Amino acid sequence: MKSIFLLLLTLTAAHARVVEYDLHISERNWAPPGHRETRAITVNGGIPGPTIRFHVGDTARIRVHNELKNEDTSIHWHGLILPNPQDGVPGVTTPSIRPGTTLTYEFPIKHAGTYWYHSHTTLQEQMGVYGSIVIEPQGGEPVKADRDHVVVLSDWTHERADEVMRTLASGRDWYSFKKGSMQSLTGAAKAGALKEFFEREKSRMPAMDISDVAYDAFLANGRESIDLPGKPGETLRLRFINAAAATYFYLQSATGPLKIVAADGPAVEPIRVKRLLTGMAETYDVLVTVPPSGKWEIRATSQDGSGHSSVWIGEGEEHPAADIPKPDNYRMDHHLMAAMDEMDMKPMSEAEALDHEPERPLSPYARLRALHSTELPAKLPRRTLKMRATGDMERYVWSFNGKTFAEDGIIPIKRGEVLRLELINDTMMHHPLHLHGHFFRVLMGQGKYSPLKHTIDLPPMASRTVEFEASESGDWLFHCHLLYHMHAGMTRIFSYQDPKWQPPGKLKPGTNIVCNDICCLPGNPEAKTGTVDPRQLGHVPHGGGHDHDPLYYYLDGSVQSHLSDGRLTLRNSHNDFYADWFIGYGDDDNEYEVDVAWSRYFNPNFSSVLGWRFTDKEDEENRAFAGVNYRLPYLINSFAQLDSEGDVRLGLGKSIQVTDGLSIFTEIQYDTGSEWEWSAGADWLLNKQFSLTTEYHSDHGFGGGIRFRF
Repeated sequence: MKSIFLLLLTLTAAHARVVEYDLHISERNWAPPGHRETRAITVNGGIPGPTIRFHVGDTARIRVHNELKNEDTSIHWHGLILPNPQDGVPGVTTPSIRPGTTLTYEFPIKHAGTYWYHSHTTLQEQMGVYGSIVIEPQGGEPVKADRDHVVVLSDWTHERADEVMRTLASGRDWYSFKKGSMQSLTGAAKAGALKEFFEREKSRMPAMDISDVAYDAFLANGRESIDLPGKPGETLRLRFINAAAATYFYLQSATGPLKIVAADGPAVEPIRVKRLLTGMAETYDVLVTVPPSGKWEIRATSQDGSGHSSVWIGEGEEHPAADIPKPDNYRMDHHLMAAMDEMDMKPMSEAEALDHEPERPLSPYARLRALHSTELPAKLPRRTLKMRATGDMERYVWSFNGKTFAEDGIIPIKRGEVLRLELINDTMMHHPLHLHGHFFRVLMGQGKYSPLKHTIDLPPMASRTVEFEASESGDWLFHCHLLYHMHAGMTRIFSYQDPKWQPPGKLKPGTNIVCNDICCLPGNPEAKTGTVDPRQLGHVPHGGGHDHDPLYYYLDGSVQSHLSDGRLTLRNSHNDFYADWFIGYGDDDNEYEVDVAWSRYFNPNFSSVLGWRFTDKEDEENRAFAGVNYRLPYLINSFAQLDSEGDVRLGLGKSIQVTDGLSIFTEIQYDTGSEWEWSAGADWLLNKQFSLTTEYHSDHGFGGGIRFRF
């Protein structure tokens, strides 16, 4: 019997249909209709790239042609189970595609569903390198529809993607200002949230936002609004793919609840939801029925409420979808309420679930059920890894367990074990976490019918638990699919080790080991359940560019009628190399002071500094100095320095955002050499680069001018 089965498999493989595509990646100026064109990278001349279609049992043969002049590129086949060398992550699984060359991917199509492809090189995904994949099951879809449409959701910015990353790493509030989510004193007063405003500042937390970037457009199939064909009474299957770089979307239909029939590819027991939150890299197949008359909107609204794209079905009078309430950024509890409700959720009927659905729901994982058992064999050994999502919004450093990929990037695993990941979010942002080359079970009370996914939303201050069988080989990326979080360090590699390698402790079938450190590497004092002999640590992969920690430059300063001050900085995740200047002029009181220094960043509240001061101030001379910077409650910045001449300098500073555009500031310092000095002023934000500023300085009087930021 076994030999007959093997023969059938061989014959099937020999007669598998080979489906071929050519994808041409090239640079051109592009924009969605109604927007000014900017540099983009397209697939076959468009954004998104073409939909590529297969049937289960096919062999995919895809030639990717890099027609860029000076850039490597790549394509990752998101959500597909395929041989490791075909996964498309440069330097980890697959070579980069050099300019002017072609790489042919070839792999078997093993499972059905809605998936997508995108570049895993630098920030090319934001620039347009993405497209959709549809795989039909043998025998057709379990839930039938009259028509089938793919809807690729994305976000679009006129800025260069690397400039977006640099802006985020600067800690500036420009994107909050641009999209109208800046927190201010008057805004808190209007929202009746002054108490929450000052409590946040007292706890030393910066202003909160739920989305990083201010986008110029949100797109469905490359446009802000599209029309899909469908006759009255027909059922449409809409394959939604969130291909955005940094945007969660709420989906809502004017026709009524959406019927979910598949999530991340695999079919699920159909459920209905009023609103569906979809994270970056997730896919959902939903069914809607075209009403007898009229034109009806299915709207994809950005989670921060800054915009939407529209999908229209039917013809006639327009029926728009309802607006989704915008988030309340002044009250953090507003963001946590849905997570708390979810934890308290009890089994409900579909009608009860619809009736109790919040206005801004979380993802519907607790209601998703697989069509068949997804239980993993009980005989397999099990290991639990705790992974905490950590980050620092001000410097834009994102990590797992407090370490970026550059600091601690490898999680060694062994084929044949079951890995249970306890995912805990210590930040106030959502994180869509994606595992390459595997499906994991989402454990939220469905038992053996736990749904299979490859991407899961981890809400703020909440937790999720997933598990998967280590059934592959090689190195597989696990990362936040918010593109800029991934590049800022929220990435790991699950690295299959030599068969002789053993995880911490002795793994016997059915046993469970909890590893407090995600990597369980030798020498880690937190690996309390066992240690690893360094000789057992086999293959350790290269980071493939995900382990970089780039330097960014920033210039912030002012030119005023009575003084000029500012800072030129080179920054990476933990270091600032900077030059400060202060030049006072006018009358007979001219003076300057320039600090050239290195600051080491430890956490949002503490950093050290070491440098050299050049000055012509009275009673002072050039000298070395060292000190610390510490953030006090109410976001008051303080510093203490000791210089090589034995003088001590102490200082305090505070700024307050009064309105969206107006901020006020004050600084005071005491130096045992030059004694007291203080200033106070105001800035009025004009655009990303410039502000109007006015300032009174204790030594140089009152003046005003321009403040600049580059």
